[in-house]
Amino acid sequence: MHIPDGFLDAKTWLGAAALSGATLYYGIKKTKERWQERQLPTLGAMSAFIFAAQMVNFPVAGGTSGHLLGAALATYFLGPWGAGLVLTTVLVIQALFFADGGITALGANVLNMAVIGPWVAQAIYRFVGYRHLSIFLAAWASIVAAALACSLELAFSGTVPLRIVLPAMLGWHSLIGIGEGLITCGVVIFLKRIGVVPFQTFTLEAGDR
Repeated sequence: MHIPDGFLDAKTWLGAAALSGATLYYGIKKTKERWQERQLPTLGAMSAFIFAAQMVNFPVAGGTSGHLLGAALATYFLGPWGAGLVLTTVLVIQALFFADGGITALGANVLNMAVIGPWVAQAIYRFVGYRHLSIFLAAWASIVAAALACSLELAFSGTVPLRIVLPAMLGWHSLIGIGEGLITCGVVIFLKRIGVVPFQTFTLEAGDR
């Protein structure tokens, strides 16, 4: 799902960079307002876990790749703004030091995986709740939504016809999403058992309902 350099035209990567940059700026402000100091260890651990999980890639059509995303997991424990910051940090490190995703395409990759992914997960948590089924659905839907956005960007840039990239990306990521859903449920159960507090608990403590 990491788009390399040269796969997006200027209007697409510039537009995506503007959207993701504005969202990241606002997300930093919201995080400073709402976060508590005891959430910081969770941020560090989540960043390391997602970084490792995303390094396992599966080749997909059009020069892109499929992998676990981690948006639903990060959103469950950090909220959508915190998850966006974690995923953005991971994506920047991957692009700069591991050539996983292009520099010019970084804004698009951030938009797909660090903005769309967490907010799709958050929408499911908000309307379905924080039960195991909703965690699975959030993980599956977040990775499929990110893959859909990636497909549209590639097609809009004229890199790959939509009729080719869309079935390939959605097909693969629908399957990957099942694995991500199961892994996310398992990790959530484990982390809660060892005392990691979900984001919902912090927001209720702060009176943010």
